[in-house]
Order: sequence, then C-alpha cells, then structure tokens
Amino acid sequence: MSTTAITNFPLKLTTSIQQLLCCPVCYSPLALTPSQLECKNSQCRACFPIINGTPILINETSSVFSINDFVNHNHSHLNPKSKLERLLINLIPGINLNITTKTNYQKFIELLLEQNQNPQVLVIGGSVVGKGMEPLLSVPEIELIETDVAFGSRISVICDAHNLPFEADSFDGVVVQAVLEHVVDPNRCVEEIYRVLKPHGLVYSETPFMQQVHLGKYDFTRFTHLGHRRLFRKFVEIDSGAVCGPGMALAWSYQYFLLSFVSRPLTRALVKAFARITLFWLKYFDYYLINQPGTFDSASGYYFLGMKSEQILSDKELITLYKGTQSSSF
Repeated sequence: MSTTAITNFPLKLTTSIQQLLCCPVCYSPLALTPSQLECKNSQCRACFPIINGTPILINETSSVFSINDFVNHNHSHLNPKSKLERLLINLIPGINLNITTKTNYQKFIELLLEQNQNPQVLVIGGSVVGKGMEPLLSVPEIELIETDVAFGSRISVICDAHNLPFEADSFDGVVVQAVLEHVVDPNRCVEEIYRVLKPHGLVYSETPFMQQVHLGKYDFTRFTHLGHRRLFRKFVEIDSGAVCGPGMALAWSYQYFLLSFVSRPLTRALVKAFARITLFWLKYFDYYLINQPGTFDSASGYYFLGMKSEQILSDKELITLYKGTQSSSF
C-alpha cells in the first residue's frame, strides 16, 4: 500500500486517515498545496479544493456532481424539511419502524472489535445519521470516517461512492445504510466498497424494497432480498433479512397514494399528517411479521452483513438462497 505525503494540514481527519486519501480519478497519492490537494500522478494532476477543512474529492468524469457545486454551495446541503413538517413529525406518530438495525449494528460492532481493537469504519452517506445507528456511534474504540455528497456537521470528506478517494485495503468496516438506492450504479459502488476494505473487512448495508421515491431525482433503484444479496456476491454472508416489514410498506403505499393527488408543499405536509394519524399503527404488525417467510417477498427494506471474500457467489447458488413463500414455477 502506498502512503500519501500529507501531514499537518487543516483537514477534519486523523493523521492515519489522511494517509489513506488518494485521487478519486486515478487512485494515486495526493499532495497538499496552500489551498487544495493535487494528484501526484504526472498523467493526471487533478486538483481538489478544501472547504472549511473538508476536502472535495469528486471524480467529475463519472459523477453527477461537480466540484463547483460544493465550492459555490449549489445544492451541496440536504434540503431541510419545512417548519410545519418538522412540527408534525414531532407531534404525530410516524409510519416508519426500523426493527432489526440496532441488533445488526451490535453484531457488526462485536465482529469489528474481534478483528481489531481500534477499527476504522467508513460511513458512506453519513450527513444524516441512520436509523438505529446509535450503538455504532457510542463505541469510542471505533473511528468513524463519515462521507457524503452533501456538507454536514459530521462529514469529513465529500466524495462520490462510485470513486471512493481512499487507497485499497484501507478500512476494517464500511457502512452504507439507505444509500445504494440513491446512486446511479450500485454495482460500481459495491466494487469500490470491496476495494477499500481490508481482507476479511466487514460491510453493513440497508436498501429499500417496497418504498416509493423519497429523494426526488436522486432515487434510482429498489432491491429484493436476493437482489441485495447479489450486489454483495464477493462477500461471505454473515446475516441478512428484513429490516423494515410489510406493515411499514403498506403504510408508505397508503401515504403515497394520498400524496399523488396533491403537489403543493403545505398540502403535502397535511396529507402526510393525515396518513400518519390514520395508519401509524400498521407498522406494529412488523414486530410479528419481520421474521416470517412471507416478509422476504414484501418487506419495506432489507439488510446485509457480510465479510470481504476472495470467492464469488454464483447466480446458481444465489437462487438457492430464496427464503420467501412463492412458487418457483413461471
């Protein structure tokens, strides 16, 4: 593994993580100038600005984002909810229920600490803390490197998951929770996760299945349980299953059915409030349904916990892993 010659500069990163940074275009080491990072590869020489201690490490040739978006602060922050919607969220029961994530993170943490007393974990899409992620945030032995394509108080690197700006075999673990549906090429992003993980490194992923569009134009893909597993075919499965059940899926469908009749922000906020008041209770069925075979066909979302491997799961092996209740006949 090569080492970057970057020390003593104002990045929101520890020295050990600074040394793992590389050019997202060609993966060569980076050098610091008074105002930016520069690729040391003479055939590349890409330059990347640093804004308030946060490097903007975007490969513009393969990203829907441009560096100027962040330099000029154009669409570089997640849009906050309206005051009315935030008020309703605080006052009215929600329709979301994430049942298994905290337990999954506990297992992830235990496995990480078995491998390394001070593991370093890359979080992709970390500007919003994932539901149920609190156990991971509360372990001081684990160093989290939180990245996103939006600025945030927790974000130390702006990067696109299609080209992660870190050297190969860098991290003990990667978390990619509710992100892969928002990237244009999830297979490419998982290849990058595989690249930056150390041998036997761990990945924890969550993706939606029965959910409607929830980030506007940056929402592309949904995954069945097997579809999610195939994304991580270069990983040995430790555990997988439903993270949000069919009760939540039904409540989402009901809410979005009502939202399809309206378009104004105020009206949409009121419709969301009505949907919550009338059907928030559906999610509680998921405490019973979450591990039922039928949920593998109908869950709101799935999780995968796996370990980097040198073996690849074949598609013939993949279809033997189906756990739902539907007949295999066409």
